[in-house]
Amino acid sequence: MIKVEGLTRAYGSFLAVDDISFECKPGTVTGFLGPNGAGKTTTMRVMVGLTPPTRGEVTIGGLHYRDIPNPGRHVGVLLDASAQHAGRTGREVLEIGARTMGLESARIEEMLELVSLDPREAKRRVRNYSLGMRQRLGIAHALLGDPSVLILDEPANGLDPAGIRWMRGLLQGYAERGGTVLLSSHLLHEVEQIADEMILIGNGRIVARGTREELLLGATGGVATTLVTSLDNHALSQALTERGLVAHPAGGGLRVTAEPVEVGRVAADRQIVLTDLRAGNEGGLEDLFLELTADTQREGHPQTTMTSEVSA
Repeated sequence: MIKVEGLTRAYGSFLAVDDISFECKPGTVTGFLGPNGAGKTTTMRVMVGLTPPTRGEVTIGGLHYRDIPNPGRHVGVLLDASAQHAGRTGREVLEIGARTMGLESARIEEMLELVSLDPREAKRRVRNYSLGMRQRLGIAHALLGDPSVLILDEPANGLDPAGIRWMRGLLQGYAERGGTVLLSSHLLHEVEQIADEMILIGNGRIVARGTREELLLGATGGVATTLVTSLDNHALSQALTERGLVAHPAGGGLRVTAEPVEVGRVAADRQIVLTDLRAGNEGGLEDLFLELTADTQREGHPQTTMTSEVSA
């Protein structure tokens, strides 16, 4: 388990991290989300002892990172895939890690196979690796000691779509086996697919947290909505109204204040063919993210910017 309590990191008068507290539990993937410069990397650096806190503390399994014996066997870390020694081969990077942790050399082969770096690629110098290959090598190094906790900062950077899907499955499987994953990213869509809980941070402070469903309900005031389109929207609207559900025209369909399953049941009872049925707050999480972190977004909130330009 990772436990963050009252963590603050100041640089002069600037608060990079401002009194944040949260926990990451075993068997879960926690998404740590925020714009660039929000405080994600600083928090992770404090976790692994690279940056001292100004106030507060972070413990992993009840210990500060510096007090964990042979920490690589307990905590896997990937903060910057480009920080690997450019003059070493991929295999040499893992060999040094294995020797430091007291691991058998067979573990190196397991990790190279796991991250799909073939023998030819393993012999290449890291300076000749693409960013995606460096990410794979960094993930292999983080997993080398078979740790119970993973701390990963932007691990999807440089990976192609197939690589991102591979990483998603890898982290989900790791958590299902009881591991604890803290995954930092500014890519909301990617993280929400695998995260059991999400923590949104802006200007060094936590602005929201919860599961995807909890955040979406919070964004809509706790009211579920559904977008639906049918072959007879007029008939569907009447049927929904008779059931006491509020429906309004929306684009080529209807927006209904109800769960999708309720709308589907009404349509089935009346034998109305649906051509589209989905949660009406699908874009709500992104909108919530942008709204809560608007003052840290370089471009501001896109909707607000666009409206202002049109008005001008």
